[in-house]
Amino acid sequence: MVIIWDPPLDQDASKWRDIARRIARDHLTPRAADIDRDQRYPRENVQLLHECGIATMFLPRQYGGGGASLTAFCTVIEELAQACASTSGIVATLQLGALPLLRAGTCQQKDTYIRALVTEQKTISFALSEREAGSDPSNLQTLATPENGGWRLRGEKRWIGGGGECSYYVVFAQTEPGRGRLGIAAFIVAADADGVRDDAREDKMGMRGTVNSTVVLNTWVANDCMIAPPGKALKLALEALNVGRVVVAAQSNGIARAAFDAASRRASVRTTFGQRLIDHQGIGFKLADVATRLSAGRMLTYETARSFDTGQDVALIGAQAKLFCSEAAHDAVDIGVQVFGGEGFVKPSLVERLYRDQRATEIYEGTSEIQRLVLARAIHAEFNNEEQA
Repeated sequence: MVIIWDPPLDQDASKWRDIARRIARDHLTPRAADIDRDQRYPRENVQLLHECGIATMFLPRQYGGGGASLTAFCTVIEELAQACASTSGIVATLQLGALPLLRAGTCQQKDTYIRALVTEQKTISFALSEREAGSDPSNLQTLATPENGGWRLRGEKRWIGGGGECSYYVVFAQTEPGRGRLGIAAFIVAADADGVRDDAREDKMGMRGTVNSTVVLNTWVANDCMIAPPGKALKLALEALNVGRVVVAAQSNGIARAAFDAASRRASVRTTFGQRLIDHQGIGFKLADVATRLSAGRMLTYETARSFDTGQDVALIGAQAKLFCSEAAHDAVDIGVQVFGGEGFVKPSLVERLYRDQRATEIYEGTSEIQRLVLARAIHAEFNNEEQA
């Protein structure tokens, strides 16, 4: 009897899922609590992910990657997130930071940097966020000014995933203050270049095995380090975020599944007032709702991934998937803590950790409010066009 809907997978996606499931069971689950407690970047997990191919599975085969579909990637992220949400986030960072380069880089740039991700285990981090810009990337304060036949980059990037652990950054900077998105360009910057500093690492509530840091820039780059010229870079960033949102939806589903499984198991054996917890409607009905939303979220996630794999635009349905799944996961971890009661509120507790890890999924890759704003604007545009027609 199937309680939670499972996506139909092709042979390649099934292969990757099985690899991820084995890695999660044998290696990630036993380490997850210690990684969270120590707020430690798990380099041993990263090495393992390279050895089994997951660390580069989403990169094109022509550069030595696995050439996996987004559907396959989502199955892996979901499996890993059930065991260690931090490691699932690291897998996303290892590969999604390369998307702008894959979409807009020159053949020479791709051959130099993308191939190094596979052959030398290099990594690229996505450096868009800033303190003042918040959810409005057109308000970037990092400046790129012409200097000595190249560009001088000055500014500060915040909450950069993989900051200080990566080999390169894709830095988005304003070339013409006052022009907003039309002045933004994108550059590839070596993390060890003069004038690039990992300034501070965040002490985080959850996802404590991932690294998010402030990166301070006062560095010079050559012209051939420009990936996208002014006017085209922000579109490139948003395209990368579209993919990232689908991945966050899958991550949310994995966290939700772990919380649901733990709560359901507990509710099925724990008794109060002569009944199992699950037989009390206040608990049983909530678990039923979580199961239903988890099935719906997985359907939405994998249909969105399939749409991307077949070349469709997933900007809007990806926003829906990220919004729905992250908030469904919120409900799942909440009932998880509630079912365990006092045991769920104290450390070390699986559901306590899941509760903290989940919260990030409603914030990064665009907050829930931003997803609603994106969707509301699209609704307005569609019906406004109908009226004009």
